[in-house]
Amino acid sequence: MEVLVLKLILIYSLFNGVLLVCSMQMGLEGNETDRLALLAIKAQIKPDPRNVMSSWNESIHFCSWHGVSCDRQRVTKLNLQSQKLVGSLSPNIGNLSFLRELELQNNSFSNKIPPEIGNLRRLQVLYLNRNSFSGPIPYNISYCSNLIFMNFGFNGLVGKIPSEFGSLSKLRRFVVEANNLTGEIPPSLGNLSSLEAIRATQNSLVGSIPTSLGQLVNLAFLALGSNNLSGTIPPSIYNLSALHTFAVPLNQIQGSLPLDLGKTLPNLQTFIIGYNHFFGSLPPSLSNATSLRLFQVQGNKLTGQVPDFRKLHNLQRFTIQQNRLGSGTDGDLSFLSDLTNATELEYLIMESNNFGGTLPASISNLSTKLEMFWLYRNQIHGSIPTEIGNLVNLQSLGMGDNSFTGSIPTEIQKMSSIVELDISMNVLSGSIPNSIGNLTKLYRLFLEGNNLEGVVPSSLGKCKQLIILDLANNKLSGAIPQQVIGLPYLSKLLNLSTNSFTGSLPMEVGNLKSLGKLDVSNNMLSGEIPTTLGKCESLEVLHLQGNFFKGSIPSSMIGLKAIEELDLSRNNLSGEIPKFLEGFVFLNKLDLSFNEFWGAVPTGGGAFKNASAISITGNTKLCGGIADLQLPKCKSRKGGLSRSMKLIIPLVLSGVALLGIVMVMSYFFLCSSRRKRKEIPLSTLANHFLQVSYATLLRATDEFSSANLIGAGSFGSVYKGILDDNDKHQLVAVKVFNLLRHGASKSFMAECEALRNIKHRNLVEIITACSSVDFHGNDFKALVYKYMDRGSLEEWLHPPTEIEEVREAQNLEQRLDIAIDVACALDYLQNHCETPIVHCDLKPSNVLLDNEMTGHVSDFGLARFLSQQTGSNASENQTNSIGIKGTVGYAAPEYGMGSEVSTIGDIYSFGILLLEMFTGKRPTDDMFNGDLNLHTYVKMAFPNRVMEIVDSTLFEGGTNERSVQKIEVCLNSIFRIGIECSAESPIDRLKNISDAVSELHSIRDVLLG
Repeated sequence: MEVLVLKLILIYSLFNGVLLVCSMQMGLEGNETDRLALLAIKAQIKPDPRNVMSSWNESIHFCSWHGVSCDRQRVTKLNLQSQKLVGSLSPNIGNLSFLRELELQNNSFSNKIPPEIGNLRRLQVLYLNRNSFSGPIPYNISYCSNLIFMNFGFNGLVGKIPSEFGSLSKLRRFVVEANNLTGEIPPSLGNLSSLEAIRATQNSLVGSIPTSLGQLVNLAFLALGSNNLSGTIPPSIYNLSALHTFAVPLNQIQGSLPLDLGKTLPNLQTFIIGYNHFFGSLPPSLSNATSLRLFQVQGNKLTGQVPDFRKLHNLQRFTIQQNRLGSGTDGDLSFLSDLTNATELEYLIMESNNFGGTLPASISNLSTKLEMFWLYRNQIHGSIPTEIGNLVNLQSLGMGDNSFTGSIPTEIQKMSSIVELDISMNVLSGSIPNSIGNLTKLYRLFLEGNNLEGVVPSSLGKCKQLIILDLANNKLSGAIPQQVIGLPYLSKLLNLSTNSFTGSLPMEVGNLKSLGKLDVSNNMLSGEIPTTLGKCESLEVLHLQGNFFKGSIPSSMIGLKAIEELDLSRNNLSGEIPKFLEGFVFLNKLDLSFNEFWGAVPTGGGAFKNASAISITGNTKLCGGIADLQLPKCKSRKGGLSRSMKLIIPLVLSGVALLGIVMVMSYFFLCSSRRKRKEIPLSTLANHFLQVSYATLLRATDEFSSANLIGAGSFGSVYKGILDDNDKHQLVAVKVFNLLRHGASKSFMAECEALRNIKHRNLVEIITACSSVDFHGNDFKALVYKYMDRGSLEEWLHPPTEIEEVREAQNLEQRLDIAIDVACALDYLQNHCETPIVHCDLKPSNVLLDNEMTGHVSDFGLARFLSQQTGSNASENQTNSIGIKGTVGYAAPEYGMGSEVSTIGDIYSFGILLLEMFTGKRPTDDMFNGDLNLHTYVKMAFPNRVMEIVDSTLFEGGTNERSVQKIEVCLNSIFRIGIECSAESPIDRLKNISDAVSELHSIRDVLLG
């Protein structure tokens, strides 16, 4: 018996030994498989700007490599998120057979997603969002049967959502937002019984929402907005009691809302169906959804009364505008009293409906957090309740286009936070209250189209932030207050037309240097046109018609270079029509009719070449002009010369000849001086800056090592280096020009010329230049700049990252500050240099950021100087800009048609840059094709849908809902500036960048309160 036991023990030991050896051998083979797979992944990642892959080497075990986690020496997690990695994802990823988590989000991976991911049967977490992956989503991923979280958002993926994903029974979160996916939502997704969230917004999905999604009893989040979905919402969706977010805006969905909506969806927090084709009434049962915070149903065809919402204590945003709600009678606004229980309410927007009745005094009990209250375009009558003054935190009040009567309540002065007040197009009477001057944060005031009378209170001059003031079509009288006409920030509109103002137009009008439109027409103003008007160099529209102005058109008005419409009709003006009007290249409407002008009508250019652009009717003493005007020919003077004149003329002619000789000699002297001046940029730099050699820069950059390469452009590369200067070590950026590239040498000279005499806090600081030869006798040219610690704006915008310091830079204030920096730099170049400079290549990669995140415009390799004779429309050193291409997407469209460079071209580039900064989309994004570009993309969403196009990273890091509401107000203003700057036609663009500077500063003031 003992022998038998010993034999069994021996057999058992041998058997276990074999198992142990086999196990060890298999483990070693698995280790090697994982190691080789990781090295293959590393090989396809280039560049690696943060050097995170440097630890992936043989000196340490791969389980200790950066981002790699192991269990029993097998890779179970690969986390390389937010590392700015560039390259493609190796198919060898499929060999990490024990991988459970793959997190590569917020990088710049491109090309296709490898289908080999489908080999990872243990995979639970797959985050590939916020990269540049293209191609279709591999259906093989459906083989990863243990997947719980899957996120492909914010890439460039195309094709359909694979129907095979319906087999992922453990999937809880499915995200494919912001791609280019097409086709229908696969009904097989209804099999995902564990699914809690679907986010598929911003694609091109079509068809109806599958009925099968109503089977997802655990679904809490459903977002399908900004697609091309149609049909009706399946009734089963409304029975998903776990649902807290339902968002399907910007589709073509129709149908009515079920009466028991609030009962079947008791946990609803966000309900967004804006801009579809829903009809019918709002369900009264919504009051049962007591957790409701966002209720947005704007832009549909809803009818009937707004039900009782008094139980919705958590409501923050209530937007029902652009529907057919109300009956136009009393009682329509009773729901406003119910909303007084919503103590968190911040947005109440009900414009463009059919609401009637009077505004109840109970609005005084609305939330003290209310920031926006819009009632535009309804049928509300009666007086404005004095209790409205209790809304002390209101920032925007829109009551225009109704039938309000009575006077403007003086209690309005209590709304000290208000920035926009619109009570235009009503039947208000009485005077403008003096107390309105206490609203010092106002930047838009619309009172036009009422029956207001009396004088304009001078206290309005205390509203120094105003950019728009419209008092037109009232019964105002007296003189125009100097304090009002001289408001410093008026940049958009000052409209005082169709009133009964008397006296002269104050000389202080010259303070309106940034104003775009001035209208004082149809008043009783008299005297001469003030000479200071010529200082309003940004004016595009000037209407002075229908007054009693006399005298001639002042010569100082030659300064109105941006003017597009000029109407001086129906006055008592006289004298000749000034020839300087021919030089107004943007002027497309000129009305001089019914005055007393005499003499020849100019024919030299501008509006005078187009009879449809000018009107001169009622000036009986005019002659000449183009044939289409059908004016009599101008008579030449007849008669001989007197004897004394015959004696004087030869003397004058001889004097003229002598003067001509002097002028010719002076011309050659000036040309010679100019040639000499153009040859000195390098010597000038050498006299004023540190002199360095090729050898010095070679040593500073470690022989132009690739490890120090921080960027590359059209004409060369930029290296990080350490420059030794008198025992001081200075961190620098060295731009080395590739002189084999055509135009590189000219770019170097242009940059030297541009940088040698300009200095501004928002321009890159040049340290010196080097024009020498290398050790092989080849020409060598380089520029040395102060090093910018935070890199370029391009790197911060694409891709966004989640590390703490970068997330901080993604907020609105940070981006707004950088936008102001860039605008200030352009303002300096265009308006404050001795000779205006056009940058010609403004884009995010040419905006560098220092350690304090201050923006600096760089790369003046394409810069051009503008001659003083032709202002912003010609170049002194290159009059024809064919060949000046800038960068596709940022260069002004007219450059592609051979137009001359201009400051207006840089304003276009700034507009595109501004839109990119706040949408997060490049102008070259694949989504832009045909007639859709970044400008039209934003313009279509403006002003009601800007929150749907804004870069979502603005809201990362715990932004509270109150902040979001305030951000939306500011974003509307920012996008408006971007749209105006980036208009396709130069005529339609913002004409002076200083306007953008002042407006952006105003927006910042609003943002910071």
